[in-house]
Parts: sequence; C-alpha cells; structure tokens
Amino acid sequence: MADINPPDRREKAKNKAPDGQSRRHNPRSGQKSSSGDYNGSSQRNSRTWRRPPHKSFKQAYAAIDLGTNNCRLLIARPSDENFVVIDAFSRVVRLGEGLAQAGRLSDQAMDRALGALKVCSDKLRRRNVHLARSVATEACRRAVNGEDFIERVRQETGIVLDIISAQEEARLAVLGCHILLEDGIGPAIIFDIGGGSTELVLIEPGAPVPRILDWQSVPWGVVSLSETVGNEPDDAEGRLARYSRMKQIVRDSFAEFAERIARHQVPEQRLLGTSGTVTTLASVHLGLPQYDRKAVDGLIVPSDSMRGISQQLSSMSPAERSELDCIGSDRADLVVAGCAILEAILDIWPAERLGVADRGIREGILRSLMAADAEGHEAQAALRRLKQTGAAN
Repeated sequence: MADINPPDRREKAKNKAPDGQSRRHNPRSGQKSSSGDYNGSSQRNSRTWRRPPHKSFKQAYAAIDLGTNNCRLLIARPSDENFVVIDAFSRVVRLGEGLAQAGRLSDQAMDRALGALKVCSDKLRRRNVHLARSVATEACRRAVNGEDFIERVRQETGIVLDIISAQEEARLAVLGCHILLEDGIGPAIIFDIGGGSTELVLIEPGAPVPRILDWQSVPWGVVSLSETVGNEPDDAEGRLARYSRMKQIVRDSFAEFAERIARHQVPEQRLLGTSGTVTTLASVHLGLPQYDRKAVDGLIVPSDSMRGISQQLSSMSPAERSELDCIGSDRADLVVAGCAILEAILDIWPAERLGVADRGIREGILRSLMAADAEGHEAQAALRRLKQTGAAN
C-alpha cells in the first residue's frame, strides 16, 4: 500500500513554554512521492492546496509498533487532514532482553510481548478497526527466531506483524513527527532512539513534507547498548567510564554518516528527536512531577541542558535514578544508554536546540493508512464516473 499523506497548511504560531522554550501547535503532515522520497510538489502551494477531506470519518484505523523495548498501539479516526486518537496502549515488554548475548528472543520476553499484543487485539476488536498495520522492528530483525515469533503472534492473537527494514522504520518516524521541526533554513536531522537500534535521517525541509537526503541506522538502542557494555559498576567512576565507552561505540558506528553529512551543516542547525529518551529527559528538564505529553510533545529545549542532565544521570546509581520523577524503575537502568546515544548525536550534529517529539512510527503509519485509503476511495469514485460517462455515451 502506498504511503501518501494529505498535504495541508502548517501552523506557524508559537507560544512560549516554561523557561522561554518554544512550543509548536497544530502539527500536521504532508504527502510522500511515489518514488519513496519525501518531496513537495513544485506545482502545489502548500498554504493553499489541500486534498479533499477524508470521507470515512467514522472509520477507525490502527497502528501497532512492537519495538525492542515497548509495545505501542494507537487507534484513531480521520478529522479533515489530521486524525483524532480514540484509544491508545503502551507497555514495556523488553522483547529484546538478552538478544545481544543469545541472538534469539527468550521465552519470557516473547510471553511478555504476547501478553501486550493480546491487549492490543482486544482493543482492535472493540473499536471495530477498519484498517490496521502492525510492525516489528530491530529485535525481530536480528533474532534467529524472529519469524517463528511472528507466526506465533498471528496464531495466538490474529495480529499479522510486518518486520520492517531499518529504512522503513526511519521513513515512518520522519513521517510521524517532522512537522514539529523548528522553522529554519537548510537541512536538519531527525533521529529515533529505539530499544534495539537508532536511526538518523538528514532531511531537506519543504512543502508539503521534507525530502530525505541521507539516513543511517545502527544496531544500538537503549537495550542493545546496555547489554553490550554489561552491568553498571557500583562506583561512580566506573559508571562514568562505562558511559564514556557507550558514547564512543555510538560515535564510531555513525562515523561514516557524520562524514557524509558534514557538508550539509549550516550555522543554525536543527535537530528533532523522537524516543522515550528525549521525552524523559525533557520531563526532567521541566521538573514535571509526572509525565505530561502535552507539555513535552513539540517542546524545544537547549541542547546544553539535555547534555547536563545526561551526564548527571550517568553518574547516578540505578536506585538514585529510579527515585527521580518521570524516570522510575522502568527506565532507571536503560536511560543511561539513551543519554549516551543522544550525546553522540549532539557531537555529530551540534545543534544549540533540540526539538522533542512524543510521536513517530505509529503516527506515520496512521497517516499512511488514512491517506492511502482516501486515495483509493477517490480512484474508485473516478472510475465509477468514467464508467457512467461511457454508459451514457
């Protein structure tokens, strides 16, 4: 199915968040060209041209993203060129736990993921979902028993998971969150820190959606990197040495990509991240007593603040981190790897400010499904008109 998104206007208005950080509002998406690159048509003015509103307003669409660490579901209905979320679900399943050492998904990890997917399956039925796409990412790509697990999921839940490539994962992430990128001139980078991999995408912003200039995926996410470097030492000095090793591993993996994109750097670099790492650090930056998506999604924060928080967390023990608001026990051990990946990205693309997105693959899938379905309805209507004209003649 083609992933084509309805273009529309971009709202440029900005308000001020706490401490003078920028906020973006009314985010929307655009259209993907048939070639697979994100290109805006030179013949369409994105401020005036719109696809006709979606006809299936009562239809529910769903997206499931089974990652290395989390299982997430989003169910929504079209609303003009955007959509309204009617149900959502997220659970930490740690599907990739032990994968770095064993090369396969463990029975316990698969059972946890299946438990979450059964919840998703129930929600799909209750919401009478019209069209859905379910994807699996790095853990299933790498595991020798990944395909067997996919078949087990189909048999036990009815959900057919598509193991997508790293390139498709990067493309969907861009599609889901690019509208939150700060206004500016020149190329920018969007990144997604996952559980088993991290994707960096160099884009050329433009109407109605950006064009992908270059991209790179490395097999380092918060789970895979944590397991590769081993358990945290008990002393602060040892933890800092472990953190330094993490950063170096990621920098080395992205070295060729860094060389390729060096010529694209501009004086005011722009950077947008979508992941649990950036949303967690943004919450810590804001001092939130509990996570608040409305406060975090679309926030622009100083990169130095994110670096400072990352370095502070890296020296703390897991017990100390677990006591911090918005981190807790679920993220206490993995957040350090995310911090190391984030700092490595900032070394590669030293933007002064970092955009934060609490959206990504699921939103990209939903926009793709809705837009492609709308295109199909329009094509069918056009065909019916042709047939009617032919019959009349």
